[in-house]
Amino acid sequence: MKMKKIVSGFAVVAFSTVALAACGGNNDKEASSSSSASSSEAVKPAEKEAGGDLKDGTYKLEEKNYDHGYRVVFDMTVKDGKITKSNYDYLNEDGKSKQKDAEYEKSMKEKTKTGPKEYIPALNKSLEQTQNPDAVEVVTGATHSSENFKNYSQQLVQAAQAGDTNTIEIDNGAALKDGTYKLEEKNYSNGYRTVFSLTVAGGKITESNFDMIDKDGKSKKDDADYEKNMKAKSGVGPKEYIEQLNKGLVEKGAPADVEVVTGATHSSHAFQTYASQLVNAAEKGNTTAIQVDNIVTKK
Repeated sequence: MKMKKIVSGFAVVAFSTVALAACGGNNDKEASSSSSASSSEAVKPAEKEAGGDLKDGTYKLEEKNYDHGYRVVFDMTVKDGKITKSNYDYLNEDGKSKQKDAEYEKSMKEKTKTGPKEYIPALNKSLEQTQNPDAVEVVTGATHSSENFKNYSQQLVQAAQAGDTNTIEIDNGAALKDGTYKLEEKNYSNGYRTVFSLTVAGGKITESNFDMIDKDGKSKKDDADYEKNMKAKSGVGPKEYIEQLNKGLVEKGAPADVEVVTGATHSSHAFQTYASQLVNAAEKGNTTAIQVDNIVTKK
């Protein structure tokens, strides 16, 4: 399979690409990463160690299909190499924002304590503050929307690193095309980088191979010291959570439905993000391997 590289190893494809920021799936900061939509504390961006710089411009992404009456439209502005504006929203067929849907707001807030009027601005603000999709916190009560935001904002960050201002179209909900879809990180974080392949047969995900490997190609699952240390701190190690995540995707068939592994929260979210990119690829039937020039920050 041919590896498409753009700008220091980036592969930007219209269906879906990702620059998993910060430490990708390799930094097991496994405390809960949820926050309330009312959080207003300023967040200072971490200093970057590896990963491509953002090029100035406005980058756009749109979902093609409506889901429960809405579809995502998203634009992100970069100036002087920084994200200055994040405008993520859900619009109905009349172009009206979900933030202005009073009935939806009331119904969701009664069930989850937050609504689009709160979580959409919170997510946009978080990206502007952190400059890092991976560092955007999941809003309590809006987990699925938060993961969706992280997925799409990472695609826009990758487009910005490549300077590709073509609108990214997401064929959300389309049937998966049979084939093998691959993704791998370029940069090592804590000695490891992610490699991931996903196989679709008969329109279903039949195999998920998410892993983290060192410079010798050795899996983190085989790192006895890492396993011992992480397990002592969080009750789970890569030998367990990697297998659980892969198994969960095959069983559930959708990244959003894969349960976060207790004690491996950050790695679980990273898995969901990369799995979402591969599902987007499968929706388009694009088997071009994705190489991610992932952003790694200094500790």
